[in-house]
Amino acid sequence: MDEKKALLPAKPLTHGKSKYTLVIHGGAGTMDRNRSTPEIRAQYKAALSKALLAGYEVLSAEGEAMDAVVAAVTSMEDCPLFNSGKGAVFNVAGKNELETSIMCSVPPSTHPSIPPTRRGVGITLITHARNPSQLARALYLSPETAPHTMFSGTAAETLGEALGVQMVDESYFWTETRWREHRRGLGLPEEPLPPFEHSDDKSQIPQDLLDQLPTGTVGAVALDVRGCIAACTSTGGRTNKLVGRVGDTPQMGAGFWAEEWKVNGWVRRSWRKVRGKDSKVAVGVSGTGDGDYYIRLATASTIGRRMRYLHEPLDQAARYCIEELRRDGGIGGIIAVDRQGNIAMPLNCEGMYRGVVREDGVPKTAIFDDDQLD
Repeated sequence: MDEKKALLPAKPLTHGKSKYTLVIHGGAGTMDRNRSTPEIRAQYKAALSKALLAGYEVLSAEGEAMDAVVAAVTSMEDCPLFNSGKGAVFNVAGKNELETSIMCSVPPSTHPSIPPTRRGVGITLITHARNPSQLARALYLSPETAPHTMFSGTAAETLGEALGVQMVDESYFWTETRWREHRRGLGLPEEPLPPFEHSDDKSQIPQDLLDQLPTGTVGAVALDVRGCIAACTSTGGRTNKLVGRVGDTPQMGAGFWAEEWKVNGWVRRSWRKVRGKDSKVAVGVSGTGDGDYYIRLATASTIGRRMRYLHEPLDQAARYCIEELRRDGGIGGIIAVDRQGNIAMPLNCEGMYRGVVREDGVPKTAIFDDDQLD
């Protein structure tokens, strides 16, 4: 099956419970097969599987979709193979400015006081939160402390620290591989290295990663047993971006989206009932790639709008939007889940680190555009 048109159907809902599902991405864009070795591919697939299993542990215990996506993204933020957290890229000034977001189709059952209209939060210009995804979760769950939709910089991290989010020195995010990429991209000498002690584990980080000068992010979308869908995304942004640049990751509707709605019209509702579906539809989306194009096209929310108002199935809406990006010159990929447990993972470039795990607990992953999930 062509992965660019991937849709993996789940079994029908039974006993009123959703078939829980988790899908992740670890970035998309230009990936050089010539640098790909079995060892490097195995490292990436192992890291993707680890993230999938972290989220699966939550879902299999009937936990919240929100907690599952944060667990999966946290795992990738801690892995220097990916452009987020520990592996984040540098801006033109040689600094790390991270971004993140979280969104739920309905509030988590563990926090019934959160109004359905709150939906989610986005945060940009993060420099000290070890795991930006955990910062997003903390602010989303604290509407009294953080009543807004979008936050930035030191103020957001101060709020998060008071809520128990771990902060680190800026040097934590430094990795030699990304630093050398940053310097090469600007045509500058790669050495001397910055004058602080480096903690890279050389045995775990290839000197030449598959995604050179990346534009991608990491992200996860999960469906839990209650039918809630959550999306979480985290990134270091574009390599050598301008200082203060804001990408699509923290912008609701551009790089992430989650919503739920009731089907209108007795004919449609009756037809859904005949097919074993209830009257509610939901979707969650996380994007990765050249974020400026996702912003201009409102890519993530457009998938939901096409499903809601054009009544398109998930795969059709997702494929349309990823091809719309291609037509405008944007490269990247999308992961998405609907309330039936169907997933879509279309991409319009050489590769996207991606994976899925379902109720059987077997993580399946892929890297290049023509790879099959295995």
